Amino acid sequence: MKKIVLILLNLSLIVVAQPEFSKYNSMAGSFSRMGFGARGMGMGNSLGAAIDGNLVSYYNPALSAFQEGNYFQTSYSILSLDRSLNFLNFTKNFKFGKSKTDSTKPRSTAGISVGIINAGVSNIDERDNQGVKTSDLSTSENQFFLSLSNRFSDKLSLGVGLKFYYYKLYEEITSTAFGFDLGALYKYNNDLTFAIVISDINTKYKWDTSEIYGTEGNSTISKFPLLMKFAAAYKFDNPNLLATFEIEHSNSETDFLRFGAEYNIIESLYLRAGIDRLSISNSDIPMRPTFGFSYFSFLAGLNVGIDYAFVLEPYSSFDQHIIGVELLF
Repeated sequence: MKKIVLILLNLSLIVVAQPEFSKYNSMAGSFSRMGFGARGMGMGNSLGAAIDGNLVSYYNPALSAFQEGNYFQTSYSILSLDRSLNFLNFTKNFKFGKSKTDSTKPRSTAGISVGIINAGVSNIDERDNQGVKTSDLSTSENQFFLSLSNRFSDKLSLGVGLKFYYYKLYEEITSTAFGFDLGALYKYNNDLTFAIVISDINTKYKWDTSEIYGTEGNSTISKFPLLMKFAAAYKFDNPNLLATFEIEHSNSETDFLRFGAEYNIIESLYLRAGIDRLSISNSDIPMRPTFGFSYFSFLAGLNVGIDYAFVLEPYSSFDQHIIGVELLF
């Protein structure tokens, strides 16, 4: 019976959790490539070089040194097909020395960012050899990350991100993985920034089914795609607009372009739009338009933000909705 359950479970993960039939999405860790939070996903996940606004090192481990103050965010996603996707992040910077451009202000020279991505699929049928349902199963996949960055000058920041993955697939079948990211960001001037990021270096799951099947079990390795990204961001003063761009290449032979924009229409309201996964190597992969907004207000001495993002998801019964809360203190 367990063999039948595992076959059905694996088919559910392929068809349900990864609806795009491409090598990129069928490789391990696909949940961690969907994006992070309402701001990033609302801008097409193109924030690798953005240093304005609230920052998450998920997009580039070199970003946290540019965070203003302390930043906390959490997001919940509404997805189809009994899937879940949740985010939690805290970013803090450390100010030392004086800015070369303004001696009255301290210069942020270091930053730390910690976060969690949780994903899973629930309500998976467990059935016996006769096809009778016996129980409901679920999966849980998690990424825990810690990123450290340092500004070696007003213009250059380097960062490293450490990742730990834990995947509970079925009863005794679990796997863990370790990996790391490297990132660099160059601030050309006050408006234009560039970044380079390498993600999921040497990351892979190792599976062992001998706990269930004994000597008939086997061991397999599922590798994550190695992602190499080049990003740019430009901040316009009038109108108050942030434009972002990213190109991603992976060893899965899939290349993507991403675009995003954030318009500060009034002091506390931000409108966003973007295009995620515009494939330049496989025309069969549809792009994902995105939209979103944030509204901030002071409450009990905290700057509190409410976020929302909409992501068009191909091959799904309905699209993604991401709702989040931000705190600045």
